[in-house]
Amino acid sequence: MNNKNIGMRLQNKNSFITGCNRGLGKAILVKFASEGSDIWAHARKETSCFKEFIKETADKYNVEIRPVYFDILDTASMKETVKDIMQSKIPVDILINNAGIAHGGLFHKVPVQQIRNVFDINFFAVMELSQLILKLMLRKNSGSIVNITSVSGMDLSAGNCAYGVSKASLIAATRTLAAEYTPHGIRINAVAPGLLETDMAELMEGKAYNDMIERSLMNRLGKPEEVASVVAFLASDEASFISGQVLRIDGGSK
Repeated sequence: MNNKNIGMRLQNKNSFITGCNRGLGKAILVKFASEGSDIWAHARKETSCFKEFIKETADKYNVEIRPVYFDILDTASMKETVKDIMQSKIPVDILINNAGIAHGGLFHKVPVQQIRNVFDINFFAVMELSQLILKLMLRKNSGSIVNITSVSGMDLSAGNCAYGVSKASLIAATRTLAAEYTPHGIRINAVAPGLLETDMAELMEGKAYNDMIERSLMNRLGKPEEVASVVAFLASDEASFISGQVLRIDGGSK
């Protein structure tokens, strides 16, 4: 059966998704493939597990998934990857900025260099990749970018001097860039998930973990697939009149 013949909303779209090797990024990749998108699947390094995963997903949904490997902080490798995409003459219709790291700690206990590192990954690397991809999107005056932020960037609280503030910065950048590029046919939005059933939840300190669950009206963690569905909607033409928005996905907050 050719899945591309059943009217999926990302059919004939080419997507670039960062951080695809686990957690939310992996769920987004599967969702996009199921919706008919061909994908550049980014991971920091090549592994047999990742290669097998993308091959199985591509075969299952009859799409093309092209792996791209670089450390998100390696500017030269990032630029080389985008250059290769440009030379392929295949347009980038969608960019999903998913790659990031978690961090927690009271401000006076966190070295400033550690805060810089979190910002480099969660904010500046996103800005750099977005700038490179935007130059490609501007050639055809169309595109969609979805940034993965966090409720921690909206509900700033103690212990979030690095992670929460970096995500708050990304939220501000989402709105600013939407104001610049929506008139050029490029929509830019963000999603702000609550705590999900991923490795990040397993690394959280017990009290913080319980507090986040208790703040949800559904009294549970979110599933990566629930967020991936919203990302696919925002990326698709079904969201053609939505730009500069941050959609909170947290099960309802108390």
